[in-house]
Amino acid sequence: MRVSKWSERLFGTPLFDPVVAASFLFPLLYLVAFLVIPVLAMLAVAFEYNGHFSLHWFTSILTSDYYISWPTGDFAKLVTMPNGEQIYYIQGVDFGVVLNSIIVAISVMILTTILGTIFAFVMARYDFPGKNIMRILLFVPLLVTPFVNVFIVKKMFLPNGLINWIFYDTLHIFPHRVVIDGLVGVIIAQTLTYYPIVYLNAYASFINIDPTLEEQAENLGSRGFHLFRTVTFPLALPGIAAGATLVGIFSLEDLAAPIVFQGNPLARKLMSFQIYSAFTSGFNVGSPQLAALALIMLTIAILMFLGIRKYVSMRQYAMLSKGGRWKPRVAKPKTWQAALIYFVVVPILLISIFPQVGVVMLAFSESWAGTWPRGFTTAHIQSIITQPDIERVIINSVMYSTAAIIVIILLSLTASYASSRFKKSKLGPILDSLSTIPIAVPGIVIAMSYFFFFAKVFPNTPLDPTNLLGFNPAMVLILAYSIRRLPFAARSISAGIQQVHVSLEEAALNLGASRWKALTGILIPLILLNLLGGAMLSFVYCMSETSVGITLGSINPDYYPITARMVELMTSAVGSANLAAALGVFLMTVQIIAIVLANLITKQKYSFIGLT
Repeated sequence: MRVSKWSERLFGTPLFDPVVAASFLFPLLYLVAFLVIPVLAMLAVAFEYNGHFSLHWFTSILTSDYYISWPTGDFAKLVTMPNGEQIYYIQGVDFGVVLNSIIVAISVMILTTILGTIFAFVMARYDFPGKNIMRILLFVPLLVTPFVNVFIVKKMFLPNGLINWIFYDTLHIFPHRVVIDGLVGVIIAQTLTYYPIVYLNAYASFINIDPTLEEQAENLGSRGFHLFRTVTFPLALPGIAAGATLVGIFSLEDLAAPIVFQGNPLARKLMSFQIYSAFTSGFNVGSPQLAALALIMLTIAILMFLGIRKYVSMRQYAMLSKGGRWKPRVAKPKTWQAALIYFVVVPILLISIFPQVGVVMLAFSESWAGTWPRGFTTAHIQSIITQPDIERVIINSVMYSTAAIIVIILLSLTASYASSRFKKSKLGPILDSLSTIPIAVPGIVIAMSYFFFFAKVFPNTPLDPTNLLGFNPAMVLILAYSIRRLPFAARSISAGIQQVHVSLEEAALNLGASRWKALTGILIPLILLNLLGGAMLSFVYCMSETSVGITLGSINPDYYPITARMVELMTSAVGSANLAAALGVFLMTVQIIAIVLANLITKQKYSFIGLT
């Protein structure tokens, strides 16, 4: 049989194999069609002015005081209430829309890194009574409850909220009551939402550190914080940096916190909210300036992603004994360390899980006017089943997510198989990068690019977002979900493929089996648990997808997903925060079931962040 040089270069096989070619071309063409081309369509709009190529729209943003300015306003001020009481009102300083977004993202990265690293180090290195309970509590913030958890965070920092009840009324630590709002409110809400991402990565990194390296440093006289700073932390840095980078990207694209805090003008001066508000108001939604703003956000996110990867790759973190067996360094805390754990770390943890606890309390309460909810009722939970409009949005989300998962499985399986098994292929690195990059693309950017792409390619059809009355977002949402959540399933499936030695497939091929038979009869059964685990976690992410769901998904009320209905309940005058909380409890239940099943099926500890 004649060797094909072009097949060897493109697909890594000396003989053309249709299964291998399809494994490369299907995910590659899909990603190009529904990720690269839509972004390029938005790019074409952003760089066009009066029919010519121009930087006009970018220049108008970068030279406008509304988008970039010197700091204005007071970070905090003492305000006198109508009853004569004085409170500290903390809202942040205005640097303009673009700089505000960058500053918020960096602030959240720093705070989540501190919180996540502290929790991870305590859990990885100390054995103390109550550790297992603390381990369970650390998973509570992973439960995604869009908008409602931020609503609880806002209530926590009201004059009669939980924080003032603890530190002003009870402990008398605060000289005045403190109210958090604006950009600071967004930062606090995002920190409490995203710190588990850093925690999970940092914990895995601390557990995987070879203890002999720290023992050698101790033998040379290094102790305490110096040992942590010079040996432990640098070795754990890749995992911590990966988590911090994701946090920064998620902060940039987050819409829940700005929407809940939008009563303060500063919270509205963030790039994500500016794009979202254009969708909801219908004003300026198709403007080139908005496309330019979305591209600026995308550029910042990708630079953060590539910057951290470059920084980590410049340093050496390898451990010579990696692959051997060792027991992680776990010790009983000293008296002062135990005091810090029980009187500092645990109280911070309890405060950080209150948003999720508050969602459940709100769902089962009649009202929440003060520090605590009042009354008990199951009416809001029952509404999930009895109200047709609520039942419809749940069915919509299940249908969109199920369809997206089928596509995600096909994409993840083919992309992971091609890039893992045929490393000599020229297309392999391209495919691997394209299947990973969606994690660095903000969801609101996907929504904007799809708006321009489908409006241009499918005008006056059910796929045209500008056709408000006739637009059916089902196909658009399924495509967006499949792109957005692809990296999480791909990571799980790729890990499974790498654990199956290639010689098993080669033996089948040598015995006369076709490539398709080796794939379906050998490889897929061996990685089935990884495939099911990744699919379950991606399904949960699709169900709680926010950015695309509340923009493209909210154009036609007949096709709302859950998150579009939740934001309507949270922001409209006739909405109900209790009913939104009931939907949040439903999503939490789905997530708990999924993570339990994923752990039982795969016998591995998966998280909803998809990083462990």
